Amino acid sequence: MSFSSLALHPSLLDAINTLEFTEPTSVQMAAIPPAMDGRDLLATARTGSGKTAAYVLPLLHRWAIAGEREKPKSLILVPTRELAQQVAASLDQLASHLKNVKVVALFGGVSINPQLMLLRGGADFVVATPGRLLDVIQHNGLDLWHTTTLVLDEADRLLDQGFLEELHAVLCDLPDECQSLMYTATIAGKVEKFALQLLNDPVVVEIDEPIDTIAQRAIEVDADKRCELLQRLLKEYDDARALVFCATKLGAESLGDQLRQQGFRAEALYGDLPQQQREEVLDDLKLGHVDVLVATDLAARGLDVDSLPLVINYDLPRSTPVYTHRIGRTGRAGKDGIAISFIDADSHAHFKLIEKRVGIKLKRERIAGFEPTDTPNPKLLVGDNNGGIKGKRMSKKDKLRAAAAAKRNDNQ
Repeated sequence: MSFSSLALHPSLLDAINTLEFTEPTSVQMAAIPPAMDGRDLLATARTGSGKTAAYVLPLLHRWAIAGEREKPKSLILVPTRELAQQVAASLDQLASHLKNVKVVALFGGVSINPQLMLLRGGADFVVATPGRLLDVIQHNGLDLWHTTTLVLDEADRLLDQGFLEELHAVLCDLPDECQSLMYTATIAGKVEKFALQLLNDPVVVEIDEPIDTIAQRAIEVDADKRCELLQRLLKEYDDARALVFCATKLGAESLGDQLRQQGFRAEALYGDLPQQQREEVLDDLKLGHVDVLVATDLAARGLDVDSLPLVINYDLPRSTPVYTHRIGRTGRAGKDGIAISFIDADSHAHFKLIEKRVGIKLKRERIAGFEPTDTPNPKLLVGDNNGGIKGKRMSKKDKLRAAAAAKRNDNQ
C-alpha cells in the first residue's frame, strides 16, 4: 500500500516524497482514515512503529482542507520535553509544503517568556508537556476553548508519570465536542480506565506486530562486573552507537564517567539536567560526536535517533511497559537492532516476570570471564519473589507477616 491510497492532501504527499517515506506502517494504515474522519481513536502499537505520523498526517490533512476561517486547532500532550521537540519537528517537516502552519512546542526546563511570545496570535498546533501547558494557561498565554482535536501521545507514560491530575485540569478547559486521539505502546489499567472517560465511541486499533527487527539477549553477570562487561560488548559491536539504561541519575553519571575514563565517547542524560546541556548531549549523539548515551528512563522518553543499533539494560526497568519502551529505542523504521539485558543474582525473578508479561523467553547467556558467582539477597526471597517489579510488591500485610516470621526466627 502507498500513502496516496489514504487520500491525503497533495501537499502532504509531496512532503512524504521529500522525506522519502516509502509506504505507511500498519498503525498508520489503520489509524489515519478514522482520524481523518473525525472519529475518536485508541491506537496501540509498539514503540518505533510510526505512531507520530499516524496522528500528525490526519491533523495536517484536516487543517489543509479547511477554509481559512475554519482552521482547526490541535493540542498534543506528551510526557517529556524531548518528545515535545520531536513531535513539533515532525509537524514542521510534514507541513513543509503547506503555507502558514504555526507549530509551538511548550515544555519546562526553560524560561516560559519566549514560549508566551511565540503564542501571540495563537497557534494551529500546540505540542506540550502537561505541567508547562497549565503554566501557560495561568499566564493567559493560551485559550483551549477553540481546540478541535486533543492527542495524547505515549498515553501510558503520561499516566504512569503522575500526570493524571494535570490531564483532568486540561480536559476541563477543552470544549465538549473536541475529537480525542490516544496513542500508546502498552495498555495498562490506567490507560483503559482513562480511555473510557475520555473517548466517545472510539475506533480501537491494536497492532500486535512481533518485534522481529530487534534481537533480544539476556546475559547473566555479577553486579560489580557489569561495567567491565559493558565495555567488552561495546568493543565487540565495533563501537556502535549505544543507549545504556541506568536506574538513577547518580548511576548514569558514574557509569558515564567510568566509560570516558576508558576512552569511550560517552555522556550521561537524566531528568534534571539543564535544558541547554540536554540539547547539547542529544545533538552530539545525533551528529556522531557521542557513541554511548547513558540515560535514565525519564531522559530517554521520546528519544528518536536514526541508526541506534544497540540498547543495553544495565539496570533492569521496574515495569514491563518500560522494558517495551526501552528496547523500542532501537530497531526503528524497519532497521535491525539489538537489545541486551544484564541479569544479576538479585534480578532473575524480576526478569522472568518481564518475560512472562511481554510474551518472550530468552536464553540466559554467560560470557567467558564473566561467569556469575553471586547468590541472591535472602531478603528478596521473602514474599512472592516477584523481583520487585512495579505493581507486584509485597502488600503491607505480607510485609508484617514476613517481619513477624523473621522475629520469631531470631528468638528461636
